Amino acid sequence: MSNRVVCREASHAGSWYTASGSQLNTQLEGWLSQAQSTKGPARAIIAPHAGYTYCGACAAHAYKQVDPSITRRVFILGPSHHIPLSRCALSPAEVYRTPLYDLRIDQKVYTDLWKTGMFERMSLQTDEDEHSIEMHLPYTAKAMESQKDSFSIVPVLVGALSESKEQEYGKLLSKYLADPTNLFVISSDFCHWGHRFRYTYYDEAQGEIYRSIENLDKMGMGIIEQLDPISFSNYLKKYHNTICGRHPIGVLLNAVAELKKTGLDMDFSFLNYAQSSQCRTWQDSSVSYAAGALTVH
Repeated sequence: MSNRVVCREASHAGSWYTASGSQLNTQLEGWLSQAQSTKGPARAIIAPHAGYTYCGACAAHAYKQVDPSITRRVFILGPSHHIPLSRCALSPAEVYRTPLYDLRIDQKVYTDLWKTGMFERMSLQTDEDEHSIEMHLPYTAKAMESQKDSFSIVPVLVGALSESKEQEYGKLLSKYLADPTNLFVISSDFCHWGHRFRYTYYDEAQGEIYRSIENLDKMGMGIIEQLDPISFSNYLKKYHNTICGRHPIGVLLNAVAELKKTGLDMDFSFLNYAQSSQCRTWQDSSVSYAAGALTVH
């Protein structure tokens, strides 16, 4: 029996971002150089997961807040786009490939999470089909390159969780969020607007459609900054904004709420907002992106 290491290939390299390590490195450096580190060191970040031509610049504002010198473990929580999932799932892989360098999954944490009975195991095919975690791997590798041999990752695929499940996972993960050597990456785009997304909410008082979208997104972002999971749930119920990472965000907000009970003081700030294009007519469509960071005082 050979002890072959199970690797997840960088399946979206060459399409969603360049497969060339040197080119990717140059792009990431360029975007990061345009961002300021104003909110570090981040304990958690929210950043988008679209193709880098659309959201690479936006995501840099979140990754710029990461301090590699204190980070030893990076949890990456991404929503499931392709398979119906009502819980959270762990990867069958041990190594995640990127065009920069390979990232190692923390098997000890994985064992601890698996023992809770709250997780499913996704197939390698499901893992490689999904982009919500993969789009954060090159940025994680870049932000952590000075410590590349001394950190591991904990990828978690987050299903369509009920509010009570978001609370349960938040509670479970709060002990990891409390540890300053851990970083949480929450993978989410914001509003998906247009007929192709079956979402065309429009508040005429805001003027052009893209202004209405921005107002709607910024309302949600303001609620996330309040770090109140119930307010965020109520906002989603009222406006149905198509924030694809709403469940990973919900898990983070519940983990924060759990830690606040222990007297930990935290704050969250969004640092950048962008749209893939500006919608002006009902034929248009766009996806919004936001980058922010959670700091612990």
